[in-house]
Amino acid sequence: MSEIYELDATEKRKLVFLYKHSGIETRYSVIDDYSLPKNEWDFIPRQNRKRFPNVEERMKIFDKESLILSLSSIGKCIAGFIKPKDITHLITVSCTGMSAPGLDLRITEAMDLSPNIFRTSVNFMGCYAAIHALKLAKMICDTTPLANVVIADTELCTLHFQKEYTPDNAASSLLFADGSAAVLVSNNIKTAGSISLNGFYSQVAFRGKSAMSWELNSKGFLMKLSGYVPQLIEEDIDALVAASLNHYEVEKKDITHWCIHPGGKKILQVIEQKLRLQKDDLCHSKNVLAKYGNMSSPTILFVLKDMMNNMQNGANIFGVAFGPGLTMETFLATKK
Repeated sequence: MSEIYELDATEKRKLVFLYKHSGIETRYSVIDDYSLPKNEWDFIPRQNRKRFPNVEERMKIFDKESLILSLSSIGKCIAGFIKPKDITHLITVSCTGMSAPGLDLRITEAMDLSPNIFRTSVNFMGCYAAIHALKLAKMICDTTPLANVVIADTELCTLHFQKEYTPDNAASSLLFADGSAAVLVSNNIKTAGSISLNGFYSQVAFRGKSAMSWELNSKGFLMKLSGYVPQLIEEDIDALVAASLNHYEVEKKDITHWCIHPGGKKILQVIEQKLRLQKDDLCHSKNVLAKYGNMSSPTILFVLKDMMNNMQNGANIFGVAFGPGLTMETFLATKK
């Protein structure tokens, strides 16, 4: 960022300070430029005055790289459980790339899935979209007992690096990264590591609709991420959790695992304080933020996988993620 924006010494120091206090240690991108010396950049111009990639060029990369990542995620997810031909429903999730034919059809063709497979896509819903996809998968399994639903959630946020050095562009470039996750939801498979989805509850704080947005533009996709978002979450999280727990008919003391989307270090801090959580309650969220940054929608699935690795029977998982709206989406799951 310092190089492309040609920042002066003062602005560079500010940027270094923000990076050091972000809670993020490493992030990943499908763009090689971010790990290469400036004279080897290809996607990003070597000078800010040069033309940046347009949306068509960014989507061309998305089409290629999102398929590669999605196939890898799905392959790891279903290995040892079902074969590709056993997948009955496919849900793709992304807010960082769109086309028609889309990722769902490209996955179907690449994996030689049935041409009659049920397909649907969750697009442009932001960081909470994975929970929405889980909700759809549960609805399918509740009405189609023999269904094997695969969710493929892939975001390439770093494709949308922007030319103008603004607070929103700086914040999104500092925070967001690329990642992919896949989930198998089925009534027919019970393993030592599986969990049961019990229910979902969502709420929208419309007064925050201008604080977080994600818009299409000829220059790419533009993120608006106000510093007001942590304050909004701080004001609403108590009521949201109380309403969610009431909906699920459980008490806060019954929750053993808090699967919180790590939208940023400050968001985790305010949630930890407002909900009066123990020091280690958000260790999985903090771990994923440190290792991967905010990958938008797959991030909460990374957190869920991280905590599922060492989960005992009887564990109750409360999950929540935030996105444009300002939308707050929750789920309750149990390890049986």
